[in-house]
Parts: sequence; C-alpha cells; structure tokens
Amino acid sequence: MLTIAQKTAERRHDRLDALRGFAMVWMTAFHFCFDLSHFGYWPQDFRADPLWTVQRTLIVSLFLGCAGLAQAVAWQRQVGWARFARRWSQITACALLVTVGSFLMFPRSFIYFGVLHGMAVMLVITRLTAGWGRWLWLAGLMALVSPWVAGWALQGPLSEWAPLFNGRGLNWLGWISRKPFTEDYVPLFPWLGVMWWGMAAGQWLVVRSDGWLSRPLPRVVAPLAGLGRYSLSYYMLHQPVLIGGLLLAGWLAGRA
Repeated sequence: MLTIAQKTAERRHDRLDALRGFAMVWMTAFHFCFDLSHFGYWPQDFRADPLWTVQRTLIVSLFLGCAGLAQAVAWQRQVGWARFARRWSQITACALLVTVGSFLMFPRSFIYFGVLHGMAVMLVITRLTAGWGRWLWLAGLMALVSPWVAGWALQGPLSEWAPLFNGRGLNWLGWISRKPFTEDYVPLFPWLGVMWWGMAAGQWLVVRSDGWLSRPLPRVVAPLAGLGRYSLSYYMLHQPVLIGGLLLAGWLAGRA
C-alpha cells in the first residue's frame, strides 16, 4: 500500500490540469478556424490579423506557463531525472512526428521548430535552472526582451550577422531580423521567459500557498482537469480528427 507521503507525491494538481485543459479547448477552437480557412470555407489571415496572432500568442503562453508550473511542482516533489527523461522523450518523439506530418501537408512551410520542439529544449533548460529561485523572474524578463534587442542589433550594428541568425541553423534561438516562413514557430527566445516565469510563479505558489493548485474544482470545470491530464495525446490527435472531419464533410457535401 502507498504511504501517506507517496500518496501526497502522486496526487494530481487539479487546478493546473484544468488550466492546461482550458488551453487545449482554446487551441482546438483556434485550429478549427485555421482548418476552415485552409480548406477555403472561411478565408482568414492567420499570419497578420491581430484577431488570430494575439490569440496564438496567448494560447502558446498559457501552454508554456503551465509547463513551467508543472516543473515547479516536479522540483518541489524532487522528481528524478529518469522520470523527467521519459516524459521528455515522449515530447521529442511527438515533435518529430509533427515535423514529418507538416512536411507532408505543407512542404514549403513545414514545422521544424514549433511548440513541441521549443518545449523539449526549454524543459531541459528550466529543469537545470530550477534552483535559481527569485532570479527566474529576472531571467524571464531578459529572455522576453532579448529578441527585440537582437532584432535591433541585426538591423543595425550587427547587420552582417543577420543572414546567419535568420537561417534555419540558428533562427530557432529567436534572435532574428526576419521571421521564417513556417506553419508554427516557437523559438527559444522569448518563449523561454514565459516558461521561466511559470516556474517562478509555481515555486511561489508551492511555498506561499501550499495546496492551492490541488484544491477541489467546481464540478462545472472538472472535465477540463481530465482533459489536461492527457494534453500531449490530445494535442497529437486533435488536428488529424479536425482535418479528417472537414475532409469527410466536404466529400459528403460534394456527393449530396
């Protein structure tokens, strides 16, 4: 039987799961609109229209912030590297699948450093810097600001370096003067700052408000927690289901 300490270590943080589940629902609605546009049912400018670009920024921020919160919980529970490596391997494998799948669908703009690719790199860095404590806030701020500083430098005093940093070999850092043409782009900077702030906030919650993340949820939002527990599987499956559904609907409409 599990001891009380083991049960405490294994209990879920329902509020964190629900926050992650909410991000999944929002992402699904966003991708459904994107797919409608891609197939010509509802043309939208997802690359420039603030209605969509701001939503994307908020959704990615929510995902990475939740990842930082989860790493704070893992740090507090002293989760070992072996368990971390298992989850990290799953994320990395899914990132590779996203690259392959997107290449088949968008060969000119396939995803080579999207949210899962970025998360795989950021999780390792966040894990290694978990002991920074309050300095995570400053590190996060510097990470958030660095792309604007780099963009200014690459368009000015360091312009000769721009082709190198804009190329695929280094543009995953986010220090660029020209955004690459790809369907999903989540570079290390500024997004590492979001994850660092998520971890800093999580460490603060664990110390100052122990148990807040795992308190019971209102019944109306409890399903979000269930969804949030399987976020990676859901992430990998939702687009094939949405795209398959739209293709089937188009085929049925053509047959009618």
